[in-house]
Amino acid sequence: MTESNELPEAPPVAREIFTDEALERAQVFAELLAGPGVVRGLLGPREVPRIWDRHLLNCAVLEEAVPPDSTLVDIGSGAGLPGLVLAIVRPDVTVTLLEPLLRRTVFLSECVETLKLDNVEVLRGRAEELARKRVFDVATARAVAPLDRLLSWSMPLLREGGELLAMKGERAQEELEAARPQLESFGARHVELVTVGRGKVEPPATLVRVVAGRSARTDTRRRRKR
Repeated sequence: MTESNELPEAPPVAREIFTDEALERAQVFAELLAGPGVVRGLLGPREVPRIWDRHLLNCAVLEEAVPPDSTLVDIGSGAGLPGLVLAIVRPDVTVTLLEPLLRRTVFLSECVETLKLDNVEVLRGRAEELARKRVFDVATARAVAPLDRLLSWSMPLLREGGELLAMKGERAQEELEAARPQLESFGARHVELVTVGRGKVEPPATLVRVVAGRSARTDTRRRRKR
């Protein structure tokens, strides 16, 4: 590995975002991403120098939008971004990492064990399979699918008043407009763009926040029965 692809030290702002024991866990997780994560193809080698800025810190600031003591499902968790990072920075939140691919769930389980996180469970499966079995306060997703498709996966998993927090970039507003029919179909109570991480990460992270209405689960069941 060349010097340019080596894992950098945690930047000073990491001590503001991750405090005490959380910072130690974040450092270990960074090493896991840069080592086994790259070897197993969960992260590209060129991402290693950007693990802190582009991945860990960018995901950690999402906690600003997560209500206290909530249950959270991270859809298509992949390498644990953002779900595992949120579990590190917010021990009050119970996190379910939902991922269909075996090699990724194996990696996630190993990370949870190494980091000694007791507020995380790893589930292998798809959101559609979990829809009628579990309900959560919050659903998160990062670079999983366009918003219209993500709504069909996340809304049936949320309680009434629960929130989808979808990490989106420059196209957030465009995706939001394209998903208007799905938002109406699922009875979304409220929709907005939220910016988190101002003064901590550059650029700040943009979220699409969707508050689920009462029909989010019942309408899905009706459609399935037809």
